[in-house]
Amino acid sequence: MIFRYNVEKFEASYVLKDITKRFNGNVVLDNISLEMPVKGILVISGPSGVGKTTLLRIMANLIPPDSGERIGFQNKRIAFLFQEDRLLPWFDILTNITCVLHGDDKEEKAKYWLDKVGLANDYEKYPAELSGGMKRRAALARMFAFGGDLYILDEPFKGLDKELKDRIIEVTKDACKGKMLVVVTHDKQEEDLLLM
Repeated sequence: MIFRYNVEKFEASYVLKDITKRFNGNVVLDNISLEMPVKGILVISGPSGVGKTTLLRIMANLIPPDSGERIGFQNKRIAFLFQEDRLLPWFDILTNITCVLHGDDKEEKAKYWLDKVGLANDYEKYPAELSGGMKRRAALARMFAFGGDLYILDEPFKGLDKELKDRIIEVTKDACKGKMLVVVTHDKQEEDLLLM
């Protein structure tokens, strides 16, 4: 795994210490340690099967490590984007976002983020009516609307053409400004745009 950062000042706030994880006896992560600041961008790359997704899921406390520690993540709001879009097929796109929100302004907030990712005319469409790229943008809009102290994204821009990808990367960087953004990607161009 390769870790590349873009931070103004590095003061460790989130720490993974000596993380090990096995599945069916196979070691996926072997004594991995990682430090992240409270704000900035970390891009994780590397070939398939080296444990990038597993590392993100441990970071987000979705799965436990077999050994090691998560330090500084407690009481932090974590926004997580899976590789799969995980949209609820029985809800339209607007409801897919409002169902994770609270407050009187949740519909306004959902529409704001749908507009930001270019889905202003698609509020009432259901996931089955959307292209793969539209589903991906809807999933991103839901994560942005949910918000967090730490944003963790697993291959967030797959299925987007180059022009759209460039624009959504800028939306992502803007949405996560002042927070910590962690992104797994296999695409060197995405990596360079994120770290600019």
